[in-house]
Amino acid sequence: MSTGPFFLGIDGGGSRCRARIRSAGGALLGEAVGGASNIYQDFAGALGAIMETSREAAKLAGLTTGQIHAGMGIAGIVTSVGAEKIVDAALPFASVTVDNDAYAACVGAFGGGDGGIVIAGTGSIGFALVGDERHMVGGWGFQLGDHGSGAWIGHHAVRRAALALDGLLQPTRLVTEVLSRTGANRLDLSRWSEQAKPVDYAQFAPLVFDCAAQGDVQGMMIVIEGAAAISNLGRALLARGARHICLLGGLSKVYPPYLDADVKLALSAPQADAMDGAIMMARRTQGLAERWS
Repeated sequence: MSTGPFFLGIDGGGSRCRARIRSAGGALLGEAVGGASNIYQDFAGALGAIMETSREAAKLAGLTTGQIHAGMGIAGIVTSVGAEKIVDAALPFASVTVDNDAYAACVGAFGGGDGGIVIAGTGSIGFALVGDERHMVGGWGFQLGDHGSGAWIGHHAVRRAALALDGLLQPTRLVTEVLSRTGANRLDLSRWSEQAKPVDYAQFAPLVFDCAAQGDVQGMMIVIEGAAAISNLGRALLARGARHICLLGGLSKVYPPYLDADVKLALSAPQADAMDGAIMMARRTQGLAERWS
């Protein structure tokens, strides 16, 4: 068994929470995956998912949460108020360091150095570290933004399905498959939409990309518009001084062919993921170098 201190990295997103525990020397001790953990959408539910996932990872590592210094990158933190609410919740860790999930992802992607990331997952956001300054674009959440995200793509697919039910749009494979999941009449679709959360819309994103690749006109229109939004996020970060951009999130593998040329040229592979970025945050709080040997 490794000796302490031990560090936990939480990547809390709109679809799932991921936890990783490392020793001070960087040895991987445990990982776990849990439910959605966006504090803006459901604060209590997000904290529950974070703790459940953390305890599972700690169990695999042979530790208790009280032995672990936690770094958390959590979706839904727009200002310091969100981070303060989590700290004030007095979660049972040795220490807690909290920030936006994009910040943790950027720290991981560039090992604490300068650079920009665009996250295209359930939500979307652009974030860059340039010198001592942070730059954020997007990240407004589903109600105000998340352009190009999985939820945005799925929402546009469902909207097209509604138009098709009214005879205002020619049905395609995409429309047919969306309606097969939501209900193929006005009442069922209305009921589905009343209960739908961003993660429910995001489930349609893989279908939209698959249909677009097969030439489905509705899928192609959605993907092209989404790619333009993601390109705009990347271009905004380049204008703010980021020299390289990492594309992250569940749609990071399918978007590149559709992105604008200038953004494609700036893309680079991340050095580490958001969980390790959150661990780096916790290490820094404890006076250790961000990167382990």
